[in-house]
Amino acid sequence: MAPLLSLRNLSVEIDDKQILNNLNIDINPNEIHVVMGPNGVGKSTLSKVIMGSDECKIVSGEIIYQGKNINQMSVEERSRKGIFLAMQSPIEIEGVANSEFLKVALNSKSDKHIGLYDFIKKIEKAIDDLKMNENMIHRSINKGFSGGEKKKNEILQMKILEPKMIILDEIDSGLDVDSLKIVGQNIKDYYKHNNQQASLLIITHYPRLLKYIKPDFVHIMLDGQIVKTGDYKLASVIEKKGYDFVKEELK
Repeated sequence: MAPLLSLRNLSVEIDDKQILNNLNIDINPNEIHVVMGPNGVGKSTLSKVIMGSDECKIVSGEIIYQGKNINQMSVEERSRKGIFLAMQSPIEIEGVANSEFLKVALNSKSDKHIGLYDFIKKIEKAIDDLKMNENMIHRSINKGFSGGEKKKNEILQMKILEPKMIILDEIDSGLDVDSLKIVGQNIKDYYKHNNQQASLLIITHYPRLLKYIKPDFVHIMLDGQIVKTGDYKLASVIEKKGYDFVKEELK
């Protein structure tokens, strides 16, 4: 089975500073991968370069998605092909309603436009699943939202757009216990419903989200590289010992 997403010897700079250093990872269809690591090791850069951010300069290596090199592909093209990034710090967009944004984004993915009735039913169910205030769908994107509401709004977008390659960049930060459970359950349900097509790349500091979403692989990232890979148990070890034990193994 060919990987859905492969990063091959990927080195990336931001503002002339090397952040990723010959990073390699393969994510097959129907797999959940977690990347963990302390601050400043390149986790968010990893998410940005997969999505095609202009901040990131690829010095060497390849991003292969569905068998094709997408190094030069725009953010919009990647999105239409099913790559989705839930951002660590979602931006506010004044004057653009959530509902209008989602309808335009959904219709841009297909030549066949979704009908208004079907769209409304889809939105209503997603909002109910996420326990969101239904008025939020008519407000400007993330304007005046709390940190937790912004994170729920990212998952709302995921549920509506139905991407294949989902990248969650610290989606658990800023969530209280109840919101974490709701977000975790919605991600789990989405993956279970779409598990023949969807794969997840979860970037996090802490394993608390993994109580709801059990990964196939846990990768530890240090200095722009993946230095250790294991299963779910590795996340538990990190919670108990921190990252120092990995650094000791590498000496």
